[in-house]
Amino acid sequence: MDLKIEKLKLSNFRNYESFLLEDVGTLTVFIGDNGVGKTNILEGINLLTSCETLRHAQINQLVKENCAAARLEALFTDGNRSIDITLDLEPGKKKYQVNGKAKSITDVKGTLPAVSFTPDDLELAKKSSSVKRNALDALGMQLSKSYHVVYRDFEKALRYKNRLLKEEASHALVESINDTLVICASQLYCYRVSLFKRIIPLLENNYREISRSDESLTATYTPSWTSAPSEETDVVRDDVREDLQRALTEHIEEEYMRRKSVVGPHTDVITFNLANKDASHFASQGQQRSIVLAWKLAEVELVKQTLGTTPVLLLDDVMSELDGSRRDKLVDFVTDDMQTFITATDLSSFNENLLERARVIRL
Repeated sequence: MDLKIEKLKLSNFRNYESFLLEDVGTLTVFIGDNGVGKTNILEGINLLTSCETLRHAQINQLVKENCAAARLEALFTDGNRSIDITLDLEPGKKKYQVNGKAKSITDVKGTLPAVSFTPDDLELAKKSSSVKRNALDALGMQLSKSYHVVYRDFEKALRYKNRLLKEEASHALVESINDTLVICASQLYCYRVSLFKRIIPLLENNYREISRSDESLTATYTPSWTSAPSEETDVVRDDVREDLQRALTEHIEEEYMRRKSVVGPHTDVITFNLANKDASHFASQGQQRSIVLAWKLAEVELVKQTLGTTPVLLLDDVMSELDGSRRDKLVDFVTDDMQTFITATDLSSFNENLLERARVIRL
């Protein structure tokens, strides 16, 4: 039996001095006006599951105004075992505990994974590759502790290199950090491409079902150091290192001129294509929504395949963003074995079948 959230408590978090939710069921719907704190509850759940905020907030934005610290608590259970997760938020610090013992974010990630879908996620189909890269990495870090460690090390090396370039440090110093960057970058690239190759067939299949048309969705991943899409070639880490090292050497003058790193996984290009045209430029609003919905459902499927568990599903005010057919597809996906939390301003977007299964909480 999968782990589920049985209890949630927020203290001095966002706008809540205290919020307690007990006897949590499979489907919970939070209803209330904009600004009452619906999203804040989902953000608290996301911090205790995926260990990420929904809105890329700094810690000082998460702690209630005029408070020194915030605490988030949850009880996970599968009927046989119980896991207490606690997160203390203090200026510049995030401290996790599992059953009373201090744990790193790497240790907590994956305990109970989560997939979230917010209106901001609609940018996945229409914005730049950075949004797609972030979505892929966020998923990868929940699926694999090694992915999270490599991503963290790469980000640290990249920040240091960019600082050196801004300070116009010597070529010798920049080249020395490049040696470290190549190791981290090549491993992150291999992890990311492997994940990309697994999620894309799920994405394409979901899109066909959602769009109910013959139009095909494809996706490409092109590294910044070559024009060859990664899915068309076998990825060998040693080859990636050599190619990346060569590209860094070739672009070093450009990097000094621009004062930032221009080669690496942080500038790779991911493209969604409809009829061989870039969906970010040519897809209609409806097609873009179908792509994002297909991606989110693919995330859920991949979590199940990889970890053998069903993730928590967090739907933040997206029912009103989808038309009837896409909303029905999402509702059909919300089954009794997937714990789901939904926010909305009213119940007009919900069908009777879903409401019969839901615990509706008005805020």
